[in-house]
Amino acid sequence: MFSKSDLLKVLEGNRRLTVRTIECFPEKDLFHFSAAEGMRPFSEMIIEILGIEQAYVRGIALDKWEWEPGSIKTAAKEEILSACHKIRGETLKLWEEITEERLSTVEKDPFFEAPPTSHLSRMLYSLENEIHHRGQGFVYLRCLGIEPPAFYER
Repeated sequence: MFSKSDLLKVLEGNRRLTVRTIECFPEKDLFHFSAAEGMRPFSEMIIEILGIEQAYVRGIALDKWEWEPGSIKTAAKEEILSACHKIRGETLKLWEEITEERLSTVEKDPFFEAPPTSHLSRMLYSLENEIHHRGQGFVYLRCLGIEPPAFYER
């Protein structure tokens, strides 16, 4: 079983890779390019990733379950990168408040009408969501003729 500190190391490595992925995008394409009809620009996916992280970590740490999709506003690449660092900074501060017992607590999901699950499962969902969307970002970069960052460098 992962310890709380092991989980944080995985989250941190993935975020570093996500940030490097954002950095690869030309600013215009970050906000406007999509690889197929019905797919969102990568910037919108990043905002979703950040919103879920912020809402879940705050909820798990403080039992304050609030999330307003669209509340994170960015209009430039530097603003998205800044939001990544700001929200991860908030996560690191709140992480100290989260115990391993709290991660194993099972509660109803306040956002997605999913069945009751552990807070650890919520954090793993958040991580899987980031990985999924980063994969889409890799595809977008390749469509743009840009080599994505090395996947194995965390």
